[in-house]
Amino acid sequence: MTSPSTEQITAALATVNDPEIRRPLTDLGMVDEIRVGDDGDVEVRILLTVSGCPMRDTLTNDVTAAVAKVPGVSRVAVEFGVMNDEQRSNLQASLRGGKAPKEIPFAKPGSLTRVIAVASGKGGVGKSSVTVNLATAMARQGLKVGIVDADIYGHSVPAMLGIADHRPTQVEEMIMPVPTEEGPSVISIGMLKPRRDQVVAWRGPMLDRALVQMLADVYWGDLDVLLLDLPPGTGDVAISLGQHLPNAEVVVVTTPQEAAAEVAERAGTMASMMHQRVVGVVENMSFLPCPHCGPEHRLDVFGTGGGERVARTLSQRLGYDVPLLGDIPLDERLRAGGDLGKPLVTSDPDAPAARSLSGIAERLSGRGRGLAGMQLGLAPAGKR
Repeated sequence: MTSPSTEQITAALATVNDPEIRRPLTDLGMVDEIRVGDDGDVEVRILLTVSGCPMRDTLTNDVTAAVAKVPGVSRVAVEFGVMNDEQRSNLQASLRGGKAPKEIPFAKPGSLTRVIAVASGKGGVGKSSVTVNLATAMARQGLKVGIVDADIYGHSVPAMLGIADHRPTQVEEMIMPVPTEEGPSVISIGMLKPRRDQVVAWRGPMLDRALVQMLADVYWGDLDVLLLDLPPGTGDVAISLGQHLPNAEVVVVTTPQEAAAEVAERAGTMASMMHQRVVGVVENMSFLPCPHCGPEHRLDVFGTGGGERVARTLSQRLGYDVPLLGDIPLDERLRAGGDLGKPLVTSDPDAPAARSLSGIAERLSGRGRGLAGMQLGLAPAGKR
């Protein structure tokens, strides 16, 4: 039996599309190596954009099926590697069709908009609720505020502001953010999907394109503050944010318990690795005011000290002061406000949690507009 040629195997791989980008693997530079044995054994090495690709099994099946059809192939083995930075950059350039990267106005050196990314080490700590209420509190202070719901997989900001079923207006190639009664303007991948219940299952390049689109294709106007609700953890979106907005500042949200605090420290460390400044820590679900004794008696449902630990550790690790901006008590009205699309800081501004959130917003927005003290995302030569 005649062994197949490398050209035949390459032609077969050209019929296999990446499950998400939907373009041939050969066009995307994902075929790293093809080895053909005399006995018809074929080994193919495919480069993934990220190591934890959820479509690995699909790619294995598709590649195996396509190569097995080539005459002379007796066995197919698929290996996986991970693209390096240069290969990922080449892939992004290919996806842009050779066009220059879109310009993000907030990344310009002269931009006066303060960009604050709200991050957490893990899900379930109330990061989105904190983002929405901080943005609303800042808008109540008279600031022009925008929110980018950068939690691509778990986009919940529109629902928390009562605009889950709204769609942005498009003027030519420019998208208008959706205004809210509460003040902030919002853009979310949830507003760009055909259906509200449609699932988003994307990898690195697609996540990067979505983030750039929400920053560059949206007409934000002259904002005082832009808040980004990041997905939990230290994955692709956090990396892309550091690349596209190195001037962004980061607020880390945690809860009091040890497990949440430990992973929150990683989120803050990740921001520093991307040359962004961590401007503070917020402890959410800090305590429950006793329903029987009164607010002076605190019930530490999730333990104590997590926020202080994160702030202290990051201050030591990063070499500058990272303050604890405030602690937010457990309040059923905070949850209910998110479900109803009415942030607590407007629906019940005198509630203890609302007062805490408003105080944190004042601390964050207390600095006037200007370039003085702004992080420029620069690092000494050889340190990147």
